[in-house]
Amino acid sequence: QVQLVESGGGLAEAGGSLRLSCGASGSIFRLNTMGWYCQAPGKQRERVASITWGGSTNYVDSVKGRFTISRDNAKNTVYLQMNSLKPEDTGVYYCNRVPILRTSSWGQGTQVTVSS
Repeated sequence: QVQLVESGGGLAEAGGSLRLSCGASGSIFRLNTMGWYCQAPGKQRERVASITWGGSTNYVDSVKGRFTISRDNAKNTVYLQMNSLKPEDTGVYYCNRVPILRTSSWGQGTQVTVSS
């Protein structure tokens, strides 16, 4: 049963933009805070942005002013607009609820590669 489907990644040049999308099942999405997580090569997965059901957002310092998270509650979809991309943004991006539960599973993620 597929519950999280990320898309929109790809190869971008430094300074470029990408827009990620994530479709989630209602059991994960509805009324929950959702987040985008990044797993950079050789590093642990970390949350880079989150958005509450009501639309309040939070970002890790390294992406503030460059990334924008949004959601469409009618479509069970969360987005990540990534601008002014840097090579250090490279990684596999996942969406999931916040916080992660012990029983949480992950989607396949979407690869973002930023060239210098």
